[in-house]
Amino acid sequence: MSSVCAFAPGRTELAGNHTDHQGGRVIAATVSCGVEINLQANGLDRARLESAGFAPVDVDVTDAIPRAAERNTTAALVRGVVAGLRASGVPVGGFDAQATSTVPAGGGLSSSAAFELALACGLCTLFAKGESPDSIMLAQIGQQAESAYYGKPCGLMDQAAIACGGINLFDFSQQPPAIERIDFDFSQSGHALCLIDTHCDHSRYNDEYALVARDMGDVAQFLGAPVLSQVPRETFLDRFEDVRAQFGDLPALRGLHYYHEMNLVDDRAEALKRGDFEAFLAATRQSGASSAQYLQNVATSDRAEQPAMVALALADMLLQGQGAARIHGGGFGGTVQAFVPQERLESFTQAIDARLGEGSCHAYDIVQQGAHAQWA
Repeated sequence: MSSVCAFAPGRTELAGNHTDHQGGRVIAATVSCGVEINLQANGLDRARLESAGFAPVDVDVTDAIPRAAERNTTAALVRGVVAGLRASGVPVGGFDAQATSTVPAGGGLSSSAAFELALACGLCTLFAKGESPDSIMLAQIGQQAESAYYGKPCGLMDQAAIACGGINLFDFSQQPPAIERIDFDFSQSGHALCLIDTHCDHSRYNDEYALVARDMGDVAQFLGAPVLSQVPRETFLDRFEDVRAQFGDLPALRGLHYYHEMNLVDDRAEALKRGDFEAFLAATRQSGASSAQYLQNVATSDRAEQPAMVALALADMLLQGQGAARIHGGGFGGTVQAFVPQERLESFTQAIDARLGEGSCHAYDIVQQGAHAQWA
């Protein structure tokens, strides 16, 4: 039986914390881990998938209706991706699939988006007759599967980054987003890109994550636009006290973060383009401070557990003013990103692992190829 092998890498957010869902700009890159899926047509109307560590999936490919009972499950992602592809004209039929992953689940590298894009690419190769959806459309299908079927509200950054591969500056103020590839070799920066896994189930804080986007959206709508990218910075600042009076301080501060972070995205993009890594690090440190002080997605509402804050504190103490560390992605119980001088990488990793557990700190390379598939 002919089979298709599909692969999608994980992604890391280099700049633009919680800006994509507001039509903002983001720098994201694909990294050296990923999800591989092998697929074969089975001649049925069933999608059957096996993946180590997860319950087997068996869904009807002709049933596109999201199911509440499938929320937060792999079955929801499979149903959502299949439904999106079929709606876009890809005649997806029944298939059997086997998935393996080197993306740590809940580790901040978008394991769910990598799964969505690997599955979408594999199914397009297996079933598409003629042209299949382009990369951004596949990303949109993955995003829809995650938000409407899986139940996690998200912007398009994760899926778009994985679909495109390499380092890219995305501008989500337009649809489809404008994409500018950034040619920068991190291996020549003298620093390792590290992700620190807090070993916290980030789904515990999905409500807090969702509230960030809701707060920013409420502020935008109060100021007459659906997203903050359509509200001029001057308008927001002029009406800052009105926003505070209407919603309270936290939504107002989250709006302030958006505009501050937009400037820092631009600063980091320009720094990478001209090869000025010290300027990139300086802006990254400012971004981390903005996420902590204005966006406030570092601390959780749980007084007993502050996993991201603990990881950030450890990273800051170990770096001693060198490199940079910041919250990565959604935040709260999530991952911390650190840029560690190469000569300190071994001692940094050992110290983090000693305190948070073996394998908590891992260095990743940036890879250039995004999600893809081929006949095996």
